[in-house]
Amino acid sequence: MPYSPPERPTACLALADGTLFHGIGFGATGQTVAELCFNTAMTGYQEIMTDPSYAGQIVTFTFPHVGNVGVNPEDDETADPVAAGMIVKWMPTDPSNWRAIERLDAWLAARGRIALGGVDTRRLTRAIRQSGAPNVALSHDPSGNFDVEALIKAARAFSGLKGLDLAKDVTCAQSYRWNEMRWAWPDGYSPQLAPKHKVVAVDYGAKRNILRCLASAGCDVIVLPASSTFDDIMAHQPDGVFLSNGPGDPAATGAYAVPMIQQVLSETDLPVFGICLGHQMLALALGAQTIKMNHGHHGANHPVKDHDTGKVEITSMNHGFAVDAQTLPEGVIETHTSLFDGSNCGIRVEGRPVWSVQHHPEASPGPQDSYYLFERFAQAMADRSA
Repeated sequence: MPYSPPERPTACLALADGTLFHGIGFGATGQTVAELCFNTAMTGYQEIMTDPSYAGQIVTFTFPHVGNVGVNPEDDETADPVAAGMIVKWMPTDPSNWRAIERLDAWLAARGRIALGGVDTRRLTRAIRQSGAPNVALSHDPSGNFDVEALIKAARAFSGLKGLDLAKDVTCAQSYRWNEMRWAWPDGYSPQLAPKHKVVAVDYGAKRNILRCLASAGCDVIVLPASSTFDDIMAHQPDGVFLSNGPGDPAATGAYAVPMIQQVLSETDLPVFGICLGHQMLALALGAQTIKMNHGHHGANHPVKDHDTGKVEITSMNHGFAVDAQTLPEGVIETHTSLFDGSNCGIRVEGRPVWSVQHHPEASPGPQDSYYLFERFAQAMADRSA
């Protein structure tokens, strides 16, 4: 049945500066407040919405065809959507993909996530780029009745992400073991039956596909909560320590994460590998600082230069904070930089198997440009055992 737009808007987005965007609501009804960002990826909307790194954020999708392949359980990066909401140009159509299990709008509604369609996403993206990621309030009311002043007030009252530790909200409640490897045709996901290295993954908001990549690289993965101590980690006698991605202000999470990482670095010779928030945690532990970006990096098309090889990798990005390369101490080498703005995208400790990257090698935008990082981690553990 063809889509028929309602006679009046059923959703409203209010920016803290008073700017309003009206459109058609779908998904859950109600109201939410968050920071607004935009993502330039042409695929992967389900992975984006379920990425724990998007906690506290509403995502504007610059690509108009969102929802056209539906959703399915295999593509979830965690159990439920974590992003607070989504903004799209065109309303989702009926899914047209053999893997689709559910419609996007029904999936969002069942999981309490608000969405807004029919919006000029180009105008909204320009506003974010020019003025920085704003605090917003998003409301979906099928009756179309909105208290605009109350929405603007709610947006202004939101504290923002700076100073906010969100890793504690998205981390696992207790430890668990992971052995599922990456999806492969025609079998789908299969278990790692012959792991060679035991890895403790500290969960600051870990994506499932990162854990799959570790398993595919030959790792027996034990996932621990974000607040785990040095003793908690060493009790598993790991061959390596992995620091996961996650949301929020790295300085806030670092209050409890940095002392643990510093103890791992000072009391062991274990290989350490970090991604995204894990990269920022490692940098803080080494003495560097992090900064809030104007509008962050969110997309699956970001060129990053590897200074060790000279190669340019097409990467997936999702971060609103960055490591300040000017604060890297002696002995910590910058390995990767963004070719969009020159911001830091990787570091390593000179003479030690300790490194991290800002981008997401597990998201396969290249599609395999950055998978070598997992293989390097496995090789470092093998070299240490030898």
